[in-house]
Amino acid sequence: NPYQPRKGFDEAKLKELADSIRQYGVLQPLVVTRHEETRADGGIQVFYELIAGERRTRAARLAGVHQVPVLIREGDAPEASARLKLELAIIENIQREELNPIEKARAFNKLQDEFRLTQREIASRLGKSRETVANTMRLLDLPAEIMEALEKGKISESHGRLLLAVEDPGVQNRIFHELLEKRMTTRDLKNRVRGVKPENENAVSQEMQPEIKMMQEKLSSELGAPVKIESHGERGQITITFFSPEELQNIVDKLGGEDQTSL
Repeated sequence: NPYQPRKGFDEAKLKELADSIRQYGVLQPLVVTRHEETRADGGIQVFYELIAGERRTRAARLAGVHQVPVLIREGDAPEASARLKLELAIIENIQREELNPIEKARAFNKLQDEFRLTQREIASRLGKSRETVANTMRLLDLPAEIMEALEKGKISESHGRLLLAVEDPGVQNRIFHELLEKRMTTRDLKNRVRGVKPENENAVSQEMQPEIKMMQEKLSSELGAPVKIESHGERGQITITFFSPEELQNIVDKLGGEDQTSL
């Protein structure tokens, strides 16, 4: 599958699966699509492209198994087929919890950029919340060194999200190396990050006001986007966050009704 989001395969786990396949066979069929190409002599060459099941395929080869059960999917248009291959590969890996956070983020980003899916549509297809998809994609804003640590499992996705809250690159890098050296827990890192962020007494008191929280939740629900209300005495501000041009247009439509110019 050229759209396989997973790049790394644990050799020890592959060997375990190979031992199981050698004893019991491949219990869950692979999913493939059938392709035909015309040869130079005019004949037809048929081959099959894997959509889901690369790990089982690799393990079967290790086990010396030459035939595996497959389901052949047919009838998809080329663009729909390409998107389907990526979607199914992501779904399979997510269900098995075998994609690292950066692989997931890149896969979500590919669905959004190449196949023009909104984050809400991605979330619906994968059985996730839109906030989960958005937070995962934000990990791609991290520096390369931190993303590499996430890919290799040196830090967790929660660690990565907390580091995103540190806006100063120098401070972020310093805290990242402290995280590695001291092997901080998520709670340790949260406290460390709070220590470098300026405290805002108004923001803290705002968290204690149920009416503000209710308004924030109501706006978020009605607009279908994250909303943050900050109160500073008698004044304040409302921040609405969007993650794609489609989501921005949707917010504008809901705020302004029908008489709006498309962005």
